[in-house]
Amino acid sequence: MKKTVVALMYTALLMGANIAPQIVHADLANITAMRDGEMKKLNFHSVAKAVSDKSYIKANGTTGTLADHTGKVVLLNFWATWCAPCRKEMPMLSELQAELGGDDFEVVTLATGRNAPPAMKNFFKEINVDNLPLHRDPKQKIARDMAVLGLPITVILDKDGAEIARLRGDADWASDNAKAILREVIAAQK
Repeated sequence: MKKTVVALMYTALLMGANIAPQIVHADLANITAMRDGEMKKLNFHSVAKAVSDKSYIKANGTTGTLADHTGKVVLLNFWATWCAPCRKEMPMLSELQAELGGDDFEVVTLATGRNAPPAMKNFFKEINVDNLPLHRDPKQKIARDMAVLGLPITVILDKDGAEIARLRGDADWASDNAKAILREVIAAQK
């Protein structure tokens, strides 16, 4: 089995594939094996994917891009104020940011589509979230570039800013399993 994995990796490298540079296949196999419950929906890519270079609007009206977050692992959550599963999931993302957020990790929330800033603020206020950004992708440019179909969608970006995993639908991001997986991803990026 190990010879097969090594042969596949070697072939991929010869063909110029963009294997996720910061997570070697052994780490990826271990991290994938850790998934339990809702985290089984988290699919790690064997090849890192490029993300959108389009800009989003920050709460203060300035613009930013996903490239602004390179240098750390990012859990990027696409959501909307009308999305019931997003309402359920957002406090868990807030808890995750409170516990793991820092120099090596950040939760970035991006409201996609028509989400008025006052409605976004009320949404966060109603669910007691005050530590996540109110970024907006009003014309869904980033969501379209990244094939976000349905909400919520959460992607994990490596420290180089490439997508290495994706989860469709909501999940308990504050679960012990989710935190353990993310700690392993962060450790593999150092």
